[in-house]
Amino acid sequence: MPVQRLWLTDFRNYQSLDISLPPGLTVIIGNNGQGKTNLLESIFWLSKGTSFRNAPTEALIKNGKQKAIIRAEVYSGPRKVLLEAELAAKGKNRILVNSNKVKRFRDLLGYLQTTLFSPDDLQLIKGGPGERRKYLDELLIDSHPKNHELITDLEKVLRQRNTLLKQAKGILSSEILSTLEVWDEKFVQLGEALSFSRQQLIKKLDQSFPDIMFALQGKESNTELKYISSWQENGLKKGLEESRKIDIQRGITTIGPHRDDLQLNLNNMPARTHASQGEQRSLALSLRLAGHKVITEAVKSNPVILLDDVFSELDEHRSSKLIEILPDCQTLISSAGELPYGIEPPSVIKISNGEVINGE
Repeated sequence: MPVQRLWLTDFRNYQSLDISLPPGLTVIIGNNGQGKTNLLESIFWLSKGTSFRNAPTEALIKNGKQKAIIRAEVYSGPRKVLLEAELAAKGKNRILVNSNKVKRFRDLLGYLQTTLFSPDDLQLIKGGPGERRKYLDELLIDSHPKNHELITDLEKVLRQRNTLLKQAKGILSSEILSTLEVWDEKFVQLGEALSFSRQQLIKKLDQSFPDIMFALQGKESNTELKYISSWQENGLKKGLEESRKIDIQRGITTIGPHRDDLQLNLNNMPARTHASQGEQRSLALSLRLAGHKVITEAVKSNPVILLDDVFSELDEHRSSKLIEILPDCQTLISSAGELPYGIEPPSVIKISNGEVINGE
């Protein structure tokens, strides 16, 4: 599902951009602050409906402007599709597919998929459980849009349950208990379905994750992906019953898939605390590439790979190995400095102050 052409209007530091993108490997070169990451961010927005830098919509719009426009021609299977997003500083954004407005963002899902690696991905290893749950759930949504509904429905039920727990003010009345049991039933159904899907996903990731890690490291290492859940052994229904007293006291749901974690072990030790900085970067990149393979097999098409400033995060050996093992698909890499020795991409785009100054 490559991006054939990209137009930007008043997006970040781009006043106007119209660029054709080749299907293979392209390196985007420029000094810091010139717009390399912004270009990747625009493509990512069309695939996910959000900024990978967690920026609010108004930050994506050029200073002094009221709206920004992202347009892209992409191949979705054999079809060419026009995707458009009008980002508004105030009010709602507009999204169109082939010039037809879509009411919900999930109607955009599936036309363009991306695999992103950015410097912030180190948080997949070093950060809290929320980062890793987000990684798993985004992969589930990319695998099949129906998972978006599962995840959003669970989030709604969790909010309702927490609202009820706060209303209880530490006292479990018969009225509160009756309503709580209704929300518990829904939470169990959705929560166990999401947990099962996450665990199946981890099994698929584990089919390629160790091999990718070995290729990047150049040495054998014992890796393990493990789903951590406090309620798994006895089921979520039993877990909620056992935690009911503390949930009422705290006014919040203390167990469930929203508290689970993906644990990464390297050589039988938690990578979060025992892996070196270089190993943690390799682990994060291996997670992204393993996820890319899972999505490719699920949708029978390669997502676009976006690698933001990846060479600054890897030494020369890992950089060279990364290029060797990249899938044969559209890949855009941003780089502020000289390319590592031996890396000669077929296409280079040079960016300066929000403009393409040279493409080859």
